[in-house]
Amino acid sequence: MTGDGTRTVRAGLPEAEAYEPTLPGPVFAAHYHLPGDAVGPYTYGRDANPTWSLLERAISELESPGTDAETVVFSSGMGAISAVLLSQLRQGDAAVLPSDGYQLLPALIERLAGYGVTVRTAPTGEDAQLAALEALGDRTKLLWLETPSNPGLDVCDIRRLAEAAHARGALAAVDNTLATPLGQRPLELGADFAVASGTKALTGHGDVLLGYVTCRDPQLAAQVRAWRKTVGAIPGPMEAWLAHRSLATLQLRVDRQAATALALAETLRDRPEITGLRHPGLPTDPSHRVAARQMRGGRFGCVVSFTLPDKEHAERFLTALRLVDDATSFGGVRSTAERRGRWGGDAVPEGFIRFSVGAEDSDDLIADVLRALDTASGTDAVSGTAPASGTAPASGTASTGADG
Repeated sequence: MTGDGTRTVRAGLPEAEAYEPTLPGPVFAAHYHLPGDAVGPYTYGRDANPTWSLLERAISELESPGTDAETVVFSSGMGAISAVLLSQLRQGDAAVLPSDGYQLLPALIERLAGYGVTVRTAPTGEDAQLAALEALGDRTKLLWLETPSNPGLDVCDIRRLAEAAHARGALAAVDNTLATPLGQRPLELGADFAVASGTKALTGHGDVLLGYVTCRDPQLAAQVRAWRKTVGAIPGPMEAWLAHRSLATLQLRVDRQAATALALAETLRDRPEITGLRHPGLPTDPSHRVAARQMRGGRFGCVVSFTLPDKEHAERFLTALRLVDDATSFGGVRSTAERRGRWGGDAVPEGFIRFSVGAEDSDDLIADVLRALDTASGTDAVSGTAPASGTAPASGTASTGADG
């Protein structure tokens, strides 16, 4: 049994060969030499690629070590999500999805409804999707979980919900993007699919769009792979190679970011202008008990969410940050933050901030956040009072956001 650090550094590497690189470069090929019958591992560029193969093997070793799990990589996280939902659901089927998941899920739900699929939604927290499962009964073919949820950071009990789905003859899929396979292994907890956007923490440098699906059942993997071939949602070889290259530092990045995220969350607890502070690592967080049971190694993710009094207050805070980029996505080595309501797809207050902790020094990052909060509130960073010639703190009642 090897540790997470050793596994991430070695994952998916081919056998050592004299005078060859440890990780072979990307293979750029639309077609391959193919004499005789059209059989073999590589026939055409939309079917398979040696660079994908190494990355898929690496991700399988992280999501489900020591098993024959299979991974299928995609050109984006939404490509992976769509592949599972649309390869498994047919007219007349029913599915349960989170009501507080990634903001493009509603667009997929609308598409599924157009195909004649019945969809029930429920929040992630407190295993609320159980009631939706019970309401649909044996019609349910797929349960979709996202835990921790994005952006609300609620957590559900994967094992409990997967068992409930299986008892009704349904499959269970888990969006594992925020946790990463180092923080959570859905397949070990009973899920049939582990799905993620590799754009975020998995690759961690903000320079790759990627997604993947990992399954233990080879038949399910074949169905997902056939969907990829049919719709052509394939990753470029350069993107696949960059992703594999980046995996080597995954454990270092995840551990550093998780530790700083928890430290930041603890620091923000006493800020009077902040409401709705969420991070699964906080012992006081509503999701902590379940998260501590199913998330691995104290890795509760790099995201902290909180709400400032209003839109203008949040914008002042973001503008005042010096070490943090105002950008979407999360999981990168450089910290990012955004007012999530600007996209319009999440049920969050106007002052809701999704903060993704990077790999900066913890003390530097926290000091920058506190200084920006003071600036946004119009208070002096040293005295904590409003400067004589400055603007008084913004007034208004703090918004209460949905916990999910």
